[in-house]
Amino acid sequence: MPPIDLLDRLGRFILLTSQTVVWLFRPPYRFSQFLASMEFIGVQSTFIVALTGTFSGMVLALQTVNSLRTFSAEGVVGSIVALSLTREISPVFAALMVSARAGSAMAAELGNMRVTEQIDAIVTMAVSPIQYLLTPRLVACVLMVPLLCILYTCVGMAGAWSVAVYGLAVDPGIFLSNIDKYLLPEDFWMGEIKAVCFGFLISTISCYQGFYTKGGARGVGIATTRAVVYTAVAILVANYIITSLLTNVR
Repeated sequence: MPPIDLLDRLGRFILLTSQTVVWLFRPPYRFSQFLASMEFIGVQSTFIVALTGTFSGMVLALQTVNSLRTFSAEGVVGSIVALSLTREISPVFAALMVSARAGSAMAAELGNMRVTEQIDAIVTMAVSPIQYLLTPRLVACVLMVPLLCILYTCVGMAGAWSVAVYGLAVDPGIFLSNIDKYLLPEDFWMGEIKAVCFGFLISTISCYQGFYTKGGARGVGIATTRAVVYTAVAILVANYIITSLLTNVR
């Protein structure tokens, strides 16, 4: 890609994102759109996030106990799983699940509206398509991804408990006491800060790809693919940056 095209896309992305944020504070406030977006992004993602979180916690406990049993240190499995889920696994995996399910759907929906000229029709009715279509999705992602991150952690710990205590005979009292000893509020807030940033990335990248779709049905497919791939890469890069910054602060 020529540098001028890259700069053009970056400029359009920044401009669209800034306009989306500005429209958040300007009336009219379309609460029905906000609620519909929150239901689609958050509530409808509950099952896939819970399912992924449960098995992530189970396999993490299984691997950890088997590794630590060699050193007779399987009692610390609870703290290891809790820290891993809270700080890293929950925000990253929950965001990736939302990106795969809701981010792709947002890009496809907006792309279809663009190629069928529905967005142009909204403009002719003197309604801002950015406020009507993009701002609710941004708010919903920023609010719902942290909640899904908490859900992921809870079901992940439940899965880890069931495997460690009932499957591998780890003492339940030691399992819980080590969680209470080593898990700090800072670890929880690190995960939540990451989830907020990831939700912002999911909404902005997916909406940008869909909003500027061109090329008919093929263009919609390309925009959807780019939305998922770019969002996944952005989440992983942002995860390293945020972890580095917050670790240095601590």
